[in-house]
Order: sequence, then structure tokens, then C-alpha cells
Amino acid sequence: MSQLWALKLEYDGTNFAGWQFQPRELAVQQVLDEAAAKLNKNVPLRSVVAGRTDAGVHATGQVAQIRLSGDWQPNRVREALNYHMKPHPVVVVRAVAVDDAWNARFSARARHYRYVILNRRARPGLDLHRAWHVVDPLDADLMQQAGQYLLGTHDFSSFRASSCQASGPIRTLERLDVRREGEKVIIEASARSFLHHQVRNMAGTLAWFGEARFEPAHMARILAAASRAAAGPTAPPDGLTLVGVSYDPDPFA
Repeated sequence: MSQLWALKLEYDGTNFAGWQFQPRELAVQQVLDEAAAKLNKNVPLRSVVAGRTDAGVHATGQVAQIRLSGDWQPNRVREALNYHMKPHPVVVVRAVAVDDAWNARFSARARHYRYVILNRRARPGLDLHRAWHVVDPLDADLMQQAGQYLLGTHDFSSFRASSCQASGPIRTLERLDVRREGEKVIIEASARSFLHHQVRNMAGTLAWFGEARFEPAHMARILAAASRAAAGPTAPPDGLTLVGVSYDPDPFA
């Protein structure tokens, strides 16, 4: 007897090589899979995840799936995995039994990311590795206006990493909101899927507009150029967090 489990995870990605297993560096997937094997009669397994976060990227709402043999209760799955993942900063927040037809990656309807910019002169203390430190003042309203030109279905080649392995550059951006909260500028982005580094490249480009280098309408020209050279820098991974994945129905509801 075996059961498929949906896991909601949070982790600090600072010292990880990203989500995906790496032969010579520690990845979040390795920590989860090794812990899960201890619950699976030491039989190795390979988890499936909703979004493969890069090195240094964090998560508060990552979703993965594992298959375990035996009769487990949800709370026991959560607590046992969390015990075996110590002392790594990876935690299962929820564990739910799901039907075999469900898939953490392919059943996802949208991924939701948050990018945080610490916008002040003083370097970060508490927000070290959790925000991009930008010293020059940023106008969040200009960033918000520029970001609206990216909404909808477009060729996002201008915001696509050269290492991106996606079959094509067309994506549908469902949400891009920018707001200021005190010393922080918060960027919220949602789409069914993103290109490699798309959110970080959009954040780096939006910073240009926050510095008033261009009028907001110039974002349309950057997008239309379909060239990575037309857009801004890739923002560092520190400020990026996968905050949620949407499903219909939601197994965690």
C-alpha cells in the first residue's frame, strides 16, 4: 500500500544550491528526499515540485509531492519529515493525502512570487539575504505604472535568462503589483508559469523605472524588443520568495 502526499513547504534558500538535486552541492530537494526515505523503509524516492527555485531563493508556499508506503496520518507525515530535516531550514507546514491523478507541477494553476527591495542608505541587518538592498530612492508608483505594460500574454524574451530551457518565451502574466511599505518596495507577480529568472529580471528592470530613468511607457518598448539586452539587470536572488501555488481544487483548503 502506498499513498501520494502533497506537502506545503517553507525554506530559507540562502545556503542551498536551489531546489533541484545537485551532485556536489546541497539542494532543498536532497534534504526532503533523504528525510522522506527514512519514512519509506529507507527506499529512495524523488519528490516532484511545483516550482524549481534557484540558489538563494526562498519559499513560504512551495508545494511538493512524495509517495510513501505504509499507513500514515497527515500530522505524523509532517512531524516526521520535519524531525528528519533538522537542522536544515526546511519545514513542512502541511501534509495532505491526495489522489494519484494530482500532480504538484502539472496540476498547478498559478505560481505567486514576491520580490522585496530594501530601499534605504543603511545596509540590511535583519533582512540580510532576504531583500535586495538598493540605496538610491525608488518611486514605487512609477514602478507600478511601468509594470502594467507587462500584464497579459507576451513574448517575454527580454526577461528570459540565456540558460532558460523552456520550449518558448510566451507567457501570460496575470498579476504584477508594486507597492511601498516603509523602507521596502514589494513586487508581487503571478502567472501559471515563469521563464527562468523572469521575476528577477522584471524586478531589476522595474528598478530602472523607480529611479526615473525612463517614462513608464518605455516598458512596452523593452517588452517589444524581445531581447535580453533591452531590459535591466537580473536582481539578486536574496529578495525573491515563492509565496504560493494555486490549485483548483486546492488540496490544502
